[in-house]
Amino acid sequence: MNELSYIDIIVIVVYLIGIIIYGISKSKRGSSEDYFLGGRTMSWPIVGIALFSANISSSTLVGLASDAYQTNINVYNYEWFAVVVLIFFSVFFLPFYLRSGVYTMPEFLERRYDNRSRYYFSFITVVGNILVDTAAGLYVGKIVLTLLFPALDSTFILIILAVAAAAYTIPGGLNSVIQTEVIQAILLIVGSCLLTYFAFDQLGGGWSGMMAKLDTLLSNGSINFDDRAAKGAFIPQNADEVFSLVRPSNDEFMPWWGLLTGVPLLGFYFWANNQFMVQRVLGAKNLNHGRWGALFAGLLKLPVIFIMVVPGVLALLLFSTLDIGALHYTLTNGEICTQLSDCPNLTYPVLLFQLLPVGVLGLVVAGLMAAMMSSVSATFNSASTLVTMDFVKQIRPDLTSKQLVRVGQITTIILVVLAISWVPFIESVSDSLWTYLQLVIAYTCPPAVSTFILGLFWKRANGTGSIVSLLTGFSLAVLMIVSQTFEWIPAINELHFLAKATWLFVICVLIHILVSLASKPQSQQQIKEYTYKKEMFIEESKELSSVPWYKNYRTLSVILLCITAIVVGLFW
Repeated sequence: MNELSYIDIIVIVVYLIGIIIYGISKSKRGSSEDYFLGGRTMSWPIVGIALFSANISSSTLVGLASDAYQTNINVYNYEWFAVVVLIFFSVFFLPFYLRSGVYTMPEFLERRYDNRSRYYFSFITVVGNILVDTAAGLYVGKIVLTLLFPALDSTFILIILAVAAAAYTIPGGLNSVIQTEVIQAILLIVGSCLLTYFAFDQLGGGWSGMMAKLDTLLSNGSINFDDRAAKGAFIPQNADEVFSLVRPSNDEFMPWWGLLTGVPLLGFYFWANNQFMVQRVLGAKNLNHGRWGALFAGLLKLPVIFIMVVPGVLALLLFSTLDIGALHYTLTNGEICTQLSDCPNLTYPVLLFQLLPVGVLGLVVAGLMAAMMSSVSATFNSASTLVTMDFVKQIRPDLTSKQLVRVGQITTIILVVLAISWVPFIESVSDSLWTYLQLVIAYTCPPAVSTFILGLFWKRANGTGSIVSLLTGFSLAVLMIVSQTFEWIPAINELHFLAKATWLFVICVLIHILVSLASKPQSQQQIKEYTYKKEMFIEESKELSSVPWYKNYRTLSVILLCITAIVVGLFW
């Protein structure tokens, strides 16, 4: 089932070697700005494709297919909502980020508040990069390569993957990362389209055939919902409910209220506060290119439902009874996985091995490896930027630009080791990779989101309110994790993770407001330079009045919202 032909192997090896050589050839390391921000010379297509590629990583690709296989088509809500978040980000936050000339998001918090918020948020972001983005990307690569080469030791596989991603990240910096992401994004999209085509071809009947067969499986009870029924959770009764983005309040994956509360919080953190993503926009040549790039990334997110989510549903129809014991994939209890329902993280690899012909399989596996390398190299670069600029440079301000680059390279090597060490933990805590990713973000993002939003839109927000809110949110997040792990507080454990994120955000906002009002305000200079004012909107409107519509980001934002509404409306 999972044997590669020599042609497939040659395609994969040639691609991996080629992308490393290409990445190194695009390196910029003359100064710290060149190394960490690509010299701030990125045009909007590069920015947009790099954002998309870094977001649609191997972990997201596998996670989307895995959750869709479990009939969770509403996982697409995270994708289309990114459009709304990116527009909000482009209008309000991006101008402040670029005009301030910062290297990192924690550095921006220091400009608005003080160094306490900077150090805290930098530390949390680095930890998140390792626990979520890098380790998850390596984990996906490990799954696929373990299936392809079962004789290889899993630790050896992880080392190969990490070294391959670091091979051009360490010498080349952000420019190498972004330039390779463009190639990888194209290959990823092509591979996803091919996989969807072959899946529909085997199913027969196209979209209508898929819906009819799904209705049949649901009506005769062929899909096992015993675990979900035991929890009293929502169970889809027909194909239309499977393909509905809005679910009732008892849905265990995304109830309707979670779409209004929790999803915006997670999305805002990921796109507007996370160094891993924002660093690409910080490398834009100017504000317009940054805005256009962010909107272009939003546009690229919309087709994801057809080429990355739907294949998971097709796997449910085609391979729900397939014996996958030949893959020799071992569960955490030591048993060999025989059904996809027992190990949904294998949905995407099974689609690859079952559907794709020789040569094409090698190309798409190379695309999956490309996605893994893209996300891992991106997090390596962003985390090393945080450590270098937010800690080392503050401790040793006398370091030269070249010395800072060297520190970033050494930091990347250390991060590689830490990420490899964390990978085995991911599989032990969750059967679904997507669930793991969302849980970690839900526990960590609300304090940061409240601090950024209040800092930009409320003049009275101050540094003391920020750090107290951040530390309180961190303490509550740790309490929730410990409570869930050891089953301490049922009232907390029974809450949906999106509800936990929402309540954590509300608590952090209230604490930030109360503490800020009870303490001394920030300086007038900080308030003037780093808070949004109505006058800014009026002044910008005058500037945009003479700009052609296709260069006016507001017009483009409205068009993008209309397209999004049409796509979402099809699955409402």
